[in-house]
Amino acid sequence: MNKVETFRALHRRPAREDPLVLPGPWDAASARVLADAGFPALASPSAGVAAALGYEDGQTPAEEMFAAVARITRAVDVPVSADVEDGYGLPPKELVERLLEAGAVGCNLEDSHQGVLKDPRAHADWLAEVRSAAADQLFVNARVDTFVLGVTDPDRAVERAALYVAAGADCVYPIGAPTAVLPLLRAGIEGPVNVFAKVGEGPSPAELGGLGATRVTFGPGLQRRAAAALGEIAGGLR
Repeated sequence: MNKVETFRALHRRPAREDPLVLPGPWDAASARVLADAGFPALASPSAGVAAALGYEDGQTPAEEMFAAVARITRAVDVPVSADVEDGYGLPPKELVERLLEAGAVGCNLEDSHQGVLKDPRAHADWLAEVRSAAADQLFVNARVDTFVLGVTDPDRAVERAALYVAAGADCVYPIGAPTAVLPLLRAGIEGPVNVFAKVGEGPSPAELGGLGATRVTFGPGLQRRAAAALGEIAGGLR
């Protein structure tokens, strides 16, 4: 079984209370720490990588993001999925090629750009092109940005998710969805559902699994927690 097959298999969970937990490395060193801790796969966060490279979230040049992902994948033996925002304007074939060259087995792709939701049908068509170019070589996680952009009706998220799944997305990610609506999303969405969790706050991964999460990610939470810990250590050195 190759890495992408292994990654797909990890999404077939034996029990609802046992979601796939994917911590987010922001560089090679953090990736090694997380892999050594026993996590079977990782998911790099674009915001965490941006911070490590000295950029604001959403401002990382594509070249630097793919180079960072490549350093992460080279550092560990476990599968790594990469958050590549909304694809940096690259044609689907080139985007897929760049991801594969970087060693990624999957990707997050957002359905908004600079704080504005994309037309869902046009985005679904684009996702279908990505899926066609990737064939079975990438696990595509389609992010649904309705909740983070103020659209609170869960039906809007379900509608977008349905289009993306029909286009070939392997998983959907209604980022920022309130915990209370997770059972509604789980009931309305076919296939795996990615849920965002805060490090050390709110429901545990097991609790989120019971509410409908197939997999749990933390965005830049670990990078920010590590930066805060470093600040505390640095303060004690003065």
